[in-house]
Amino acid sequence: MKHETIQLTFDPLTAKEIERASSLVKEKLSDSAVFCSVALVEPAKSLESSVDRSSGRGSRQLRLNGYEYESSRTDGGFEATVDLCVEEVRLKRIEDGQAPIGFADVVRAIQITKADEGWQEAMRKRGVTEFELIQIDPWPAGGYQHPSIPLGHRAHRAISFVREDAKDNGYARPVHGLIAHVDLTEGKVAHLEDHGVVPLPPESARYSAEHQASLEPSLSPLEIQQSQGPGFRVEENRIEWRNWEFGVSIHPVNGLVLHRLSYRDGDRLRPILHRAALSDMVVPYGDTDPMHVWKHVLDAGEASLGNCVNSLKLGCDCVGEIFYLDHYAIKPDGSARTIERAICVHEEDYGILWKHHDGLSRTTEVRRSRRLVVSSFYTVGNYEYGFYWYLYLDGTIEMEVKLTGIVGVSAVNEGSERPEFAPLVAPNVASPIHQHLFCFRLDFEVDGPTNRVYEVNVEAEPISDENPDGTAFRANPTLLESEVQARRQVNASSSRVWKVVNPNSLNRLGKPVGYKLVPSATAASLATKQSKVAQRAGFAQYNFWATPFDEGRLCAAGDYPNLHPGGDGLARWTEQDRSIVDQDIVVWHTFGSTHLPRPEDWPVMPVEYCGFTLKPDGFFDRNPSINLPPQDHCIDIGADEPSSKANDS
Repeated sequence: MKHETIQLTFDPLTAKEIERASSLVKEKLSDSAVFCSVALVEPAKSLESSVDRSSGRGSRQLRLNGYEYESSRTDGGFEATVDLCVEEVRLKRIEDGQAPIGFADVVRAIQITKADEGWQEAMRKRGVTEFELIQIDPWPAGGYQHPSIPLGHRAHRAISFVREDAKDNGYARPVHGLIAHVDLTEGKVAHLEDHGVVPLPPESARYSAEHQASLEPSLSPLEIQQSQGPGFRVEENRIEWRNWEFGVSIHPVNGLVLHRLSYRDGDRLRPILHRAALSDMVVPYGDTDPMHVWKHVLDAGEASLGNCVNSLKLGCDCVGEIFYLDHYAIKPDGSARTIERAICVHEEDYGILWKHHDGLSRTTEVRRSRRLVVSSFYTVGNYEYGFYWYLYLDGTIEMEVKLTGIVGVSAVNEGSERPEFAPLVAPNVASPIHQHLFCFRLDFEVDGPTNRVYEVNVEAEPISDENPDGTAFRANPTLLESEVQARRQVNASSSRVWKVVNPNSLNRLGKPVGYKLVPSATAASLATKQSKVAQRAGFAQYNFWATPFDEGRLCAAGDYPNLHPGGDGLARWTEQDRSIVDQDIVVWHTFGSTHLPRPEDWPVMPVEYCGFTLKPDGFFDRNPSINLPPQDHCIDIGADEPSSKANDS
């Protein structure tokens, strides 16, 4: 394969590359090596591409993670960096944390749990004697690995649900009080935690159409057509739409990634973001019940969210003139797994972009907004997460996270509900209060790599001679000079935003060009600083962080949070308190949702939304969409219609 199929270094991985890399790793290790993830090692930021196009040579590197169950090792697995251009493998053992959870871990945990005699006996006490259809959900052991499992062993906690058949919704009947602590390395249930029998809830919760008592009338057809085709162009993984240019990919931890996002302004291609993606996330549960008190899953860093990407379906996940991009992941044996239609690209109408009616001339100018949507969806256990990047005609960039799926549940006895921790969602089914906290890494390059960050608060002016009625308020910008100073929280009462500017690039008003991060009404972590959650997901302590760019630091909880005790990632890195003035700056924004479950969230939760917006603030000299031509039917709207009685007089 040497030099024959080498791709440009930013291009997504191919099936051949994955399989060649895994075979080279196995030559170094053995056929017992089990793979859990593979990612492109993205080139150094200074290199647009290290490939010599004439020879096809360059630096095309892959990073593979995995472990060896059949060896006597009790370490954290391996990290293998493979340079396909010279077929060289650099191998190191993971000592700080463990390789992320892989498909083989999940299958192994299920098999071990079902074969355990103690677990089987506990199920019989609950009236369950047929085990074939029992649903086992392996959860990360997190920071609470059972003392009976030696450090260095791979471990899960397994909880159980009863299904009536293969297509039943097992979450309707949780087996409460029973937790299997599974030692994956030893291949056994090391400890069985049994808090006593709670009857299974009485109702099923099937959600497919054929199991509903009746269906509403069908919605009238809503068809989206673009007779001249879509307005975007895709070449490999590079997308151009209107003035936007960028690349896309799927990363095993970060999921959907935007690369080198730029805006073409006249004859200039102006960089804004070098890389933008989820960095990590955490789902802490607030219930004190033994079934939930330990739960705080790092769905990205521990469970490799990117490996859980869905294959999207036209008319269901995406509507309109769609372009899909496939993705290749790795199977445990090192072969490539194809996820067709993993990324969806399409345009959407988005209502009014700008409008004004002139009462004197009785003319109206209207422009409609349109946005480019780049999206992907992921299933991690009982939850689904959709990540949607929106690019707008006025230079706005938006990230929207869509949360759906099935809420976590407990079985409860009649009269033993604790709604302050876990409200009822169905008879004898309670769902714990929990949070979903997402940390996005935004590697800014606003007109270049030299940037600064300001926090802007709007503050009321005290009463004075100049402000006698106390009605004045001002925008107060504060330069954030160091990493510790830049640890900040959202503050809606002061309309707080953060602005990234380039002091070396001025607009026509003589001001530094910039983009501002506008947070939503977002949640902050509710876990105490002494908790395992805070130690392992330190990024959730603040809504805003800023650091100097550091090559390879992509994951806010550290590279290997699986079975890591905590203390790695953003909280540790920023203790250096480095300068962030006139630096290549990375912003980390933590936002999310505190979910108080409702009956309306059962049996499947309607989509809940959270996210943030990046808006140009002095980046352009004026409204960049002012020269958008009007649609024919929007010219001179209302020219013959008086706007008010005053205009008639």
